[in-house]
Amino acid sequence: MKEKIVVVGAGSAMFTRGIIRDAIIRNQELVIGLVDTDPEALLVAEKLTTKMIAAKKAPITVQASTDIRQILPGATVVISSIGVGGRRAWEQDIAIPRKYGIFQPVADSVMPGGISRALRMIPATITIMEHTLDLAPQALIFSYANPMSAVCRAAHKATGAPVIGLCIGVVMTAQYLAHQLGVALQELFYNAVGINHCAWFTEVRVNGRDQLPALKELGRKKLSEIRQDILGAHFSEAGNLDLAEETDNPFSWQLLERFGAFPAPGDRHVTEFFPTLCSGGNYFGKKLGVDAFSMEHCIAFGDKIYDQMKADAFSKQPLAEDYFEKVSGEHEQALDIVDSIRTNAGRIYSASLPNLGQIPGLPLGAYVEAPAIADASGIRHLAQKPLPPALIGLSAPKFACVETIVEAALEGSREKFIQALILDGWVSSMDMAAKLADELLAAQAPYLPQFRKSAAL
Repeated sequence: MKEKIVVVGAGSAMFTRGIIRDAIIRNQELVIGLVDTDPEALLVAEKLTTKMIAAKKAPITVQASTDIRQILPGATVVISSIGVGGRRAWEQDIAIPRKYGIFQPVADSVMPGGISRALRMIPATITIMEHTLDLAPQALIFSYANPMSAVCRAAHKATGAPVIGLCIGVVMTAQYLAHQLGVALQELFYNAVGINHCAWFTEVRVNGRDQLPALKELGRKKLSEIRQDILGAHFSEAGNLDLAEETDNPFSWQLLERFGAFPAPGDRHVTEFFPTLCSGGNYFGKKLGVDAFSMEHCIAFGDKIYDQMKADAFSKQPLAEDYFEKVSGEHEQALDIVDSIRTNAGRIYSASLPNLGQIPGLPLGAYVEAPAIADASGIRHLAQKPLPPALIGLSAPKFACVETIVEAALEGSREKFIQALILDGWVSSMDMAAKLADELLAAQAPYLPQFRKSAAL
């Protein structure tokens, strides 16, 4: 079977390069379709893709268009990595909540910025799914777009599209835990279940032996060292500690200590799900999104990567050989899952899929991140043991917030946007929620056609 892989949002700074690299190393005849609504970003992606393919003489044909309907016919795989509004809209999702004392280390999944992002992402994703169902109804559909739980749920609810949500977070956390235990990743058996960007490692085994006790002991030592550092640390004039604590996930180790499960994918994302424990952005003496997981640095890095990709695409110089080395990133898993389905390999992956009852205690229909098997029948969650009540208590309310976000986006409802901000837990009053909602709606108005009927705009 000759695959035709369509990448929607092909102008993404790193994602397309990773997908093309993964396609090239398979040395299979296939078609790559590139789609982006930004003509300049699309041209950069097309030039770089063509250059990569030519360098390796890969049997890959490239198609590119700003019109998805021109590219979709014949597609066997559709991958969405869109980011409506790009990094400039993302900056507003970060800056506006800061005016209300809300500091976000990512702002792409939950918190006010993540909710605002969902309102932009959902209508565009639904359009992609509608075109895909019309022109390539048999295609496998993957979405890497954030906020994953809300985007996938909305797309499935509105269109019925069998969208598969993929994220590298669980795999990266497994690699991290294997390193902590001093074993190879291949030796680690694990089970992680929850909402994307806050999934719980409820089982970690090596050679059949439970490693959670060993991880708890490691965590206690780490936390003891961090606490001693804090007690003896020198505060700068800004009142911040000179610690590198964000590199070793102290908050996640605390959660393991208290709840008996380690959260993926670590502190940068996980802290966003705990407003009462990280109020005011407080994080071990630092401020989330400012001097811990700086959002300014993150966005500047994305701009730098895109500029480099553009320079490489148009340069007459050949690409460096490291362009074709394996790179860890969000693109991982997609083509491996396709291969596992086509060959009936039955390999296990972490994926976000609708809960059809395989995950007891979490809402039916919600997009839950959990182990899934990919074989000739497609991909489906493996049945799970019930989560402990405490983990259900931490996870289930997040899915209720997601459902409210989905309704707000589908209906263009300001009131449900405000409700979602309140449910999310980071606002301190209902008046704050309303004011924050209106300011975000006004700032992102060009990307919110469903809200144009609102008097707020």
